[in-house]
Amino acid sequence: MTQHDRLLVIDFGSQVTQLIARRLRELNVYCEIHPFNKVDDAFLAAFQPKAVIFSGGPASVYTTGAPMPPKGVFDLGVPILGICYGQQVMMHCLGGHVEGGHGTAEFGRAFVTPTPDKLPLLDGWFAAGDEQVWMSHGDHVSKIAPGFQVYGTSPNAPFAITADPARHFYAVQFHPEVHHTPKGAKLYENFVRLAGFTGDWTMGAYREEAIAKIRAQVGSEKVVCGLSGGVDSSVAAVLIHEAIGDQLTCVFVDHGLLRLGEAEQVVSMFRDTYNIPLIHADESALFLGALEGVSDPEVKRKTIGRLFIQVFEKHAKSIGGAKFLAQGTLYPDVIESVSFSGGPSVTIKSHHNVGGLPEKMGMKLVEPLRELFKDEVRALGRELGLPASFIGRHPFPGPGLAIRCPGEITTEKLDILRRADAVYIDQIRKHGLYDEIWQAFAAILPMKTVGVMGDGRTYDYALALRAVTSVDGMTADYYPFTHGFLGETATRIINEVKGVNRVFYDCTSKPPGTIELE
Repeated sequence: MTQHDRLLVIDFGSQVTQLIARRLRELNVYCEIHPFNKVDDAFLAAFQPKAVIFSGGPASVYTTGAPMPPKGVFDLGVPILGICYGQQVMMHCLGGHVEGGHGTAEFGRAFVTPTPDKLPLLDGWFAAGDEQVWMSHGDHVSKIAPGFQVYGTSPNAPFAITADPARHFYAVQFHPEVHHTPKGAKLYENFVRLAGFTGDWTMGAYREEAIAKIRAQVGSEKVVCGLSGGVDSSVAAVLIHEAIGDQLTCVFVDHGLLRLGEAEQVVSMFRDTYNIPLIHADESALFLGALEGVSDPEVKRKTIGRLFIQVFEKHAKSIGGAKFLAQGTLYPDVIESVSFSGGPSVTIKSHHNVGGLPEKMGMKLVEPLRELFKDEVRALGRELGLPASFIGRHPFPGPGLAIRCPGEITTEKLDILRRADAVYIDQIRKHGLYDEIWQAFAAILPMKTVGVMGDGRTYDYALALRAVTSVDGMTADYYPFTHGFLGETATRIINEVKGVNRVFYDCTSKPPGTIELE
């Protein structure tokens, strides 16, 4: 990668650090994320970054042992951008002051007001007044470092945007990397322009580099790929097949937790579209038997992950001893499950396809999408020639309906959920809303409610409907359906799906919620 100018992102543990990389990739800038505790002066000398970004993080700079950058980073003579904790650590290191508490926390949307002074980093901002940003901080800068000026304020962040233009040091309290800072991409564009990047890194380059890495890793060995029928695993399969051809066999595992008619749809679609060997493994009895009586969401996920491994191991042996297991793992899965690249981020929830393989399995993982986001995977799918209608499918989680069924899983609840979800998605398609929504689904709640139908009393399940808008899956907002749509959909579900007498709509954003219920 020495042919690319390189930008270094120092990770202080934010849940959205990788979104910084995604924003930079959109600008065709090559960057690498490295945790703060792996970056020292020797690393900086070897890496030779053209610019540096400090990520956010969960720590407080004034506590003992708080994450810090190497002192030499400020002497590199390159532009530096500090984000949230990154702003605070920059102020702390350069002579400013950071405090906690005092009612100055901000979480979610906020609005930044500009000061009269102009800053090239903010070209294209504030043309129509205050700008919306996404805040997520408890601590705040109470005194800026010498040489810095204030260029933007918010109600709870008087130093929302600060900079020392002479040294090309910039710092913001908000998160420009998330989708809900609408002009965040413009801020990054300005930053890399100021740093002199030429934008020579593309998805075509990623494709070539990923194929080369797959060939180098796999050699002449066989690979089994866990195929769910979703965009991620299918793009991974097509990419790996382009790299190693018939050394790849796909395994579609029907775990009994799929949507209505999904197994038949996936198998026929994949066999008709791609000339890749495919094994259809009906393992519903195995999975549902192991999940009987289980209500804890982490136990559900880990049970499903363990059983997936067993099934793949069985079929790896059946094709003559595959040495590698391929998965469509994406970065949102990784960052919510484990700390990326050894950084200090907090675990949100386990994912069935994250965390490595048991040593006894004797297989190694091939995960060519592990550092990509959903929008990047779709771009890679277009690069690989996948049909547009397929690339645009809503995400469906590997654990399937198990995590849309809080509490104990039963065949009755799964049957109700399948039929209700089918009605909901049909409604969305009929109203022409499918492509406006990132992900939509029904979830059956672990409760029954009293209702009345005709002259009789009912005591049936309640459903929650979820629909969100997003770009990358790391942040999301609920889709603003009309009351007319919601009323019509609730009526159809209650009339057409026996066992449901009440329907709710989930209008929680991410954060503070997650997209899936479990």
